[in-house]
Amino acid sequence: MKNKSKISFKAINKLAIPAIISGIAEPLLSLTDTAIVGNIQDHSTEALAAVGIAGSFISALIWILAQTRSAISATVGKYLGAKKRNEINSLPAQIIGINLLLSVFICIVSWVFVNEIFQLYNADGLILSNSIEYFKIRVIGFPLTLFVFSVFGIFGGLQNTFWPMVISIVGAVLNIGLDFLLVFGWEGILEPMNIAGAAWASVISQIVMAILALVLLLKKTPFKLKISFPLNKEIKNLLSISLNLAIRAAALNVALYLANSFATKYGNNYIAAQTIAFQIWLFFAFFIDGYSSVGNIVSGKLLGEQNFKKLWRLSVKLSKYSIVVAFILVFICGIFYFQIGKLFSNDQEVLASFYSIFWIVLLMQPINAIAFVFDGIFKGLAEAATLRNLLIVATFFGFLPVLLIGDFFELKLYAVWIAFSVWMLIRASVLVVKFRRKYLHKNM
Repeated sequence: MKNKSKISFKAINKLAIPAIISGIAEPLLSLTDTAIVGNIQDHSTEALAAVGIAGSFISALIWILAQTRSAISATVGKYLGAKKRNEINSLPAQIIGINLLLSVFICIVSWVFVNEIFQLYNADGLILSNSIEYFKIRVIGFPLTLFVFSVFGIFGGLQNTFWPMVISIVGAVLNIGLDFLLVFGWEGILEPMNIAGAAWASVISQIVMAILALVLLLKKTPFKLKISFPLNKEIKNLLSISLNLAIRAAALNVALYLANSFATKYGNNYIAAQTIAFQIWLFFAFFIDGYSSVGNIVSGKLLGEQNFKKLWRLSVKLSKYSIVVAFILVFICGIFYFQIGKLFSNDQEVLASFYSIFWIVLLMQPINAIAFVFDGIFKGLAEAATLRNLLIVATFFGFLPVLLIGDFFELKLYAVWIAFSVWMLIRASVLVVKFRRKYLHKNM
């Protein structure tokens, strides 16, 4: 992709496959924590529920502030396509600095009010204390994760997904090893740390990933991590995009909060089952999101080139590839339906609740694939306001009413996942229709 962006199968997957691997890093940390903690000998159900609640809130914080990743990628890609990259040399360092300051502030505030935060999730007793313990450790790595995501955005804008993949592999492998070591201990050498061990494993992995990201940023990109003044002319626009995407992420997290809050209300077994189902859903989402990342990366560059014909072809091909991946995931999980549940828990009541709704999680994946692909394309086109408005509508006029109706009829976790399905269907259908209306005629 030196001059004009290629959208062949080979070119797309050259970006997509590394993006898939790097994209699953964060959910893999949480998924590993979930699997390991679910097999703790004492109070595993409560520990699993706590990781689910605390992990959900951490993900909410990350998703809200990490939207600068998409904004950076879209901005860098646009200037790269227009062959004006030198005009934004100061931008990455400035936006990373702003991001880190904001993340530290949020960490401090959430630390102070951590008790009240998890009480809002209907957590109490051992679940509440475990949630607080896990969160107070995991939050240390929050600014580091945002830094890594910002670096991923820079590499994405430069059409490079290889180095983010390397960073992610290192972090994931390290986290898995540390999870086993710190949670279960090493007889005669290290005492089991249980849920705290899972949290520290994630933090240590995030530290290593941040160091590696810093080194690669300085060595493999033309940008320097030196804040200079005045602020780049694109800062205002980038912050505007980020703010819209952050509001969108906040609306998204309202749905996630309600899902976990209602599941907790139903009982320990239900929130434990919800934790497993959601972590698998999240893993699938980030897996499929590899093609969304290509949409984000390449559409921004195509916009800079004003190449709308290729933009349309890109949307078609990404949709096809992501749907194929989604069906492969559904097929594999369908075969190992019951074995997957046993990876996370041995509690029969938890497993029964999980198995009852896992099929909904699987059937959602093709719809998710379309939603995620066009989500990425619209991010690359810097149409953050569209994404913001859509998420607000999908959450408050789709997810919430369906959840409340399902709860009224005592459908419990069925209500949660039917609401999620409607939520994703609205997002997918609206984005497809809007994209066709705006760009189909430009393809002629």
